[in-house]
Amino acid sequence: MTGTETSPDDALALWPAPLAHEAVDATVTVPGSKSVTNRGLVLAALAAEPGWLRRPLRSRDTLLMAEALRALGVGIEETIGSNSAGGPGAPTGSGEAWRVIPAGLHGPATVDVGNAGTVMRFLPPVAALADGPVRFDGDPRSYERPLHGVIDALRALGARIDDDGRGALPLTVHGNGSIDGGPVRIDASASSQFVSALLLSGARFNQGVEVRHVGSALPSMPHIRMTVDMLRSAGAAVDTPEAGGEPDVWRVAPSALLGRDLVVEPDLSNAAPFLAAALITGGRVTIPDWPEHTTQPGDALRDIFTEMGGSCEFTTTADGTALTFTGTGRIRGIDADLHEVGELTPVIAAVAALADSESVLRGISHLRLHETDRLAALAKEFNDLGGDVAETEDGLRIRPRPLHGGIFHTYEDHRLATAAAVLGLTVSGIQVENVATTAKTLPDFPGLWTGMLSATPGAAPVSRG
Repeated sequence: MTGTETSPDDALALWPAPLAHEAVDATVTVPGSKSVTNRGLVLAALAAEPGWLRRPLRSRDTLLMAEALRALGVGIEETIGSNSAGGPGAPTGSGEAWRVIPAGLHGPATVDVGNAGTVMRFLPPVAALADGPVRFDGDPRSYERPLHGVIDALRALGARIDDDGRGALPLTVHGNGSIDGGPVRIDASASSQFVSALLLSGARFNQGVEVRHVGSALPSMPHIRMTVDMLRSAGAAVDTPEAGGEPDVWRVAPSALLGRDLVVEPDLSNAAPFLAAALITGGRVTIPDWPEHTTQPGDALRDIFTEMGGSCEFTTTADGTALTFTGTGRIRGIDADLHEVGELTPVIAAVAALADSESVLRGISHLRLHETDRLAALAKEFNDLGGDVAETEDGLRIRPRPLHGGIFHTYEDHRLATAAAVLGLTVSGIQVENVATTAKTLPDFPGLWTGMLSATPGAAPVSRG
């Protein structure tokens, strides 16, 4: 197993979701962003000089990314503490830091993607720059997730890939040390990661890259904006539709990338269940270091949960800014297009199931292609607990009903597990199958959760407000 991968025993275990016996009032320190950490690792690996990632997320997905880059020849050194053992140029401040030392990318190598979309999609373009074959494999579910956009685009740009015509894993990228690059047309309507994958490596292609999306509306646009912002911070020249370019066209000019000293933001999407706890219990939760300006999709929670009945404010502390979210105990239904922030859907759906009126969540048909078919899974699991949730063509219709206890299956999907925990705040007897799957992006979620509820005295990441 890699890092925090789920063991068979963990997968069979049932976790009793704790009830909230009073309004929560806690400060919860959320670990770093998976999306920022994995993009930062790729850009640092392709840079012309060493760089640092401070406060990186250590989870299954990020450890898989780090191990994959090491297999390709990249040096990644981990340090813990206040500028300890870092040597000259080490970042200051306490906490964990990863030093990334670029090297000549090479094969033969084998990459285990697990079920991480960022690894399976971001690294084939990197492997095309390597000298030698790189084989990609992963969990059984990874074989079912779409990868054709990246595979077809890389072939059009000059790469050789063997996938036996599947358009999916497993596959082998036969790198020869460089890739031509240039213009390419792709349908990225299944995943915005297809676009990000090509942009992240594009500066290292001989002609750069021009990615033209030709399908229906792109999902998760904030993640593409995150990719563009991080590329520009690393010294790349990027043209985008937002900057006056053509609609659905992104261009990255060929150039060297800079090594950076990057501080990873907290993962705002992983803050969703904790903010939901404040909304549901009529309590208050503070998330330290919530950035006032960010490209993370999770920032939309401020508006969405406010519309559902809470309120939020930024506060200034000695250590920086924090977001405090307060609930009234009343939850309103919502009609929301979540196309750009689909990853927030499971927790929002859980809150909606406890609301006082119907909710419609739209624009999220692409969630059928995530870690599991999230729409089908949410409908089935909520309904098995007495709910009334119907799939629509592009989302869910949720009519609140009294819920009862039972087993909530998670389908090895971390966001299904956190949604179940949210329901368990007010529904007695919910048992969460394989809560350990949350380690994909949120290490020790059970400890954070029970600490917030004061069920674990002295839980280090959580303090009572």
